Amino acid sequence: MCRNITTLRGLEPPATSDEIEAAAVQYVRKVTGVTRLSDATREPFEEAVRAVAAATAQVIAALPERRQPPTTVPPLRREDVQARIAARMAQREAHERAHEAGVAHVHDEHGDMVLDGTPDTARG
Repeated sequence: MCRNITTLRGLEPPATSDEIEAAAVQYVRKVTGVTRLSDATREPFEEAVRAVAAATAQVIAALPERRQPPTTVPPLRREDVQARIAARMAQREAHERAHEAGVAHVHDEHGDMVLDGTPDTARG
């Protein structure tokens, strides 16, 4: 999980709030061991993410500029990651529409929606 946390200080353009939050989520997931939120974990997890993101933004702003830019591009700036995020969002929206329309379905072992015994999306 933490291998996805990249250096945000010194990026051009500067790190966005989404990139800072993504790093905070990865950090909180790693230190807590929480990978899926439940009703019991959602509030403390999200509170921790907000606190870590705020501290990260504060320290990035307070430190002097880097002499060299980071050598690794943050995940949210990579095209393949953007494509995966868009696909995941489309799948979630289709799932929500199915619930709203009252479409009967089940979930496979990955949590994907299955209609008529066929997975909604193919997993790679």
